[in-house]
Amino acid sequence: MITLTIDKKSLRVPQGTTIFEAAKKAGIDIPHLCYHEELSVYGACRVCVVEVEGRPRLEASCSIPVEEGMRVKTNTPRVRRARKMNIELLLANHPEECIICERSQVCELYRLAYDIGMRELKFEKGEKYHYEPDLSSPALIRDPNKCILCSRCIRVCLEIQAVGVIDFVNRGGKTQILTAFNKGLKNVECTTCGQCILACPTGALKEQDAVNEVWEVLSHPKKFTVVAPAPAVRGTIGEEFGMKPGSLVSKRLAAALRRLGFDKVFDINFGADLTATEEAHELLERITQKGILPMFTSCCPAWVKYLEHFYPELVPHLSTCKSPQQMAGAVTKTYYAQKSGLNPKDIFAVSIMPCTAKKFELKRPEMKDSGYEDLDASLTTRELARMLKEAGIDLSRIEEEEFDPPLGIYSGAGAIFGVTGGVTEAALRTAYEVATGKRLEDVEFKGVRGFKGIREAEIELDGVKVKVAVAHGLANASLLAEEVKKGNSPYHFIEIMACPGGCAGGGGQPLPTTRETRKKRGLSLYREDERQAFRRAHENPAVIALYKEYLGRPLSKKAHHLLHTTYTRRSRY
Repeated sequence: MITLTIDKKSLRVPQGTTIFEAAKKAGIDIPHLCYHEELSVYGACRVCVVEVEGRPRLEASCSIPVEEGMRVKTNTPRVRRARKMNIELLLANHPEECIICERSQVCELYRLAYDIGMRELKFEKGEKYHYEPDLSSPALIRDPNKCILCSRCIRVCLEIQAVGVIDFVNRGGKTQILTAFNKGLKNVECTTCGQCILACPTGALKEQDAVNEVWEVLSHPKKFTVVAPAPAVRGTIGEEFGMKPGSLVSKRLAAALRRLGFDKVFDINFGADLTATEEAHELLERITQKGILPMFTSCCPAWVKYLEHFYPELVPHLSTCKSPQQMAGAVTKTYYAQKSGLNPKDIFAVSIMPCTAKKFELKRPEMKDSGYEDLDASLTTRELARMLKEAGIDLSRIEEEEFDPPLGIYSGAGAIFGVTGGVTEAALRTAYEVATGKRLEDVEFKGVRGFKGIREAEIELDGVKVKVAVAHGLANASLLAEEVKKGNSPYHFIEIMACPGGCAGGGGQPLPTTRETRKKRGLSLYREDERQAFRRAHENPAVIALYKEYLGRPLSKKAHHLLHTTYTRRSRY
């Protein structure tokens, strides 16, 4: 333990602790921009500088470890002047569009400038650099003009996601963060996960906006509009309306979507129940018929794209099941259209997703088995919040309403798809009962719950001990993929969620997204599971009716045509 003094307050902290971390423990929040609690230390912004007694220069508190007897001052005139100067220099080349920027309410640069007392721009004269935004990706937009070179996007892409498609180029005042040879995000191995958006402190990264397209369709007199929110959205969107992280707003969300003008409000949870049912049967088929194992889940499009780029030889290990979003869309434009007497070409289906990669997924050429695009548009949680606010709908005050049947009926198993391990848990609930013909008394698989990078569990299915593994974050996924590649993986079933915490920490979720918020959001989905009348996907009465009236049985020829897909072996650019 090390004893030191910060702002005349004595404290003891473990050796190796940085000044920044020690100050936080003492209840002192040091301003910062490039620092991020889940990423490596970079120490470039120099906003977190402090005075250390006996040292001539100011020190970056995020990168300097404490020493015995160290005396630190975090709020001297010299420190305040340095911080202001650093922020002023950043703003000197920053676009003055704060009022119309998507990040205006949650921009760390904007808030920090106000908090440290900036009330004028001293360097507003002079020429500013201007770069063309990267609009190539179907999911993400990268605007170098708003970039402050903090490198948080670089670090999250490399350290958490093991992708590394962006980095610094050029030197001095011409330094930028770009893809290799500035080819654009579409033309590199970007998985479109959106974790770079969550890491970015400004508006330099954002999702491709579908709000105007959806508004236009909602006012179209001949379009039948259908919307379905993802499992994780009900535990996160409340944050945009001042509610605490993890606040469940399922039925309020249904009411709000109906108020926006959608003709039918369904739920992607129904699609999740359908996915769990199909995936459980596919797993059992692979086990009993000596198919390719382990089987990877395929619900996360960012993970699928990662595997297609980095492990194309493992494509046969992916489940052929579509994601809940795509299954729900395909069933809407076939089964529901037929049941309701609607022409599928008049149906415009929208999903509300915690994810930016869903915007990429719905544009995949494989996703047209209904005869049309299975889904027409996907809004992130943030985009929907903007629409609700524009319409004057306060989610914290609106009265609850039910989702529309049949595709708005769901089980608890569908609800937990929004947290890492939920897909595995839902599939095992069904697989056990199908394989053994027995009732599963305890449906909660605690072994796959939690926020550890890789978790595992084991269950006996009709005499076969089935081992499962769960990973979130693509860096953790690569560890499991390497085992499979080498042929020494002990698992039968592996669930991968590209984003830490699963969809609860998705790239389209409210800002800020931290370890603590992800945890609270995930726990809310387990509460949603517990309060459902049905907790097994195959017991969802709407799913039972779908098979009886339309699909026949899981893995039938018709089910394979509509609910399953193929993948692409992508090159490394």
